[in-house]
Amino acid sequence: MWWTRWGMSNSAGREPYGFRKIAPRAGVLVILAGFLLACFAAGAAAEDQAQLKEILGQADRARGNLGGVVWAVHIDSVENGREDLRDLKVQAKGYNFLATIVDPAKVRGQRLLMVDRNMWFMKPGLTKPVPISARQKLVGGVSYGDIASTNYAEDYVPTQLPDERVNDQICYVLDLKAIDQKATYDRIKYWIVKEKLLGVKAEYYTVSGKMLKTALFEFANQVELEGRQQSFISKMSITDAVTVTNTAVLNFRDAALREVPDSILDVNLLMSR
Repeated sequence: MWWTRWGMSNSAGREPYGFRKIAPRAGVLVILAGFLLACFAAGAAAEDQAQLKEILGQADRARGNLGGVVWAVHIDSVENGREDLRDLKVQAKGYNFLATIVDPAKVRGQRLLMVDRNMWFMKPGLTKPVPISARQKLVGGVSYGDIASTNYAEDYVPTQLPDERVNDQICYVLDLKAIDQKATYDRIKYWIVKEKLLGVKAEYYTVSGKMLKTALFEFANQVELEGRQQSFISKMSITDAVTVTNTAVLNFRDAALREVPDSILDVNLLMSR
């Protein structure tokens, strides 16, 4: 038996007595430290998600996601050299909306209703509303979901990418992945101006990563919200990713905050209007 710097030992090749007692305790401390680090990382990730969701929520407000708002939208679409026009009246409450086509005459009276991320189509002559997807084409490169209020904060999981400039404005760049098939697009790359929290550019992708189209946004409209002026979308310019001559321009006008009754957004009452 002899003394070592770690404690007392009684035979060659065996660990000192003190080391035997300390080693298991050290292992527990390592496991505990790893657990605490994992918890910290998870908490930081959750905080980052909450901040990104807040940024998206602010951008959604400028795209119509408000308590009650109405607007008109004029669509000028060019696809394979053919021009199509549409004029719609939209009444929205949060992410729910009713859109009615007012021109041209051949499609006048057709309506689109979205409630709780479910969408229906109705036109004169139908006996009941037809369930549709926000991904379906309205005209040219315009999907039904493009005329709606956006709800990116709830419909997508964001990942932050390095900042970039758009029109000399520093932007957050977010990679958005849809939470399910009810979202209008599987994936969106979205540029949001940091200073104003307005989404000024988007690229839309399939789930496989194929780009469908790009869009640029302008916000010349204003609505009064809680005593202050809230920027509101005025223009969306769409360009097809493959055939760049296929374009669509959506001009939003006459935006105003207004009470939208729940009855307007009731699918069971859609037939009676």
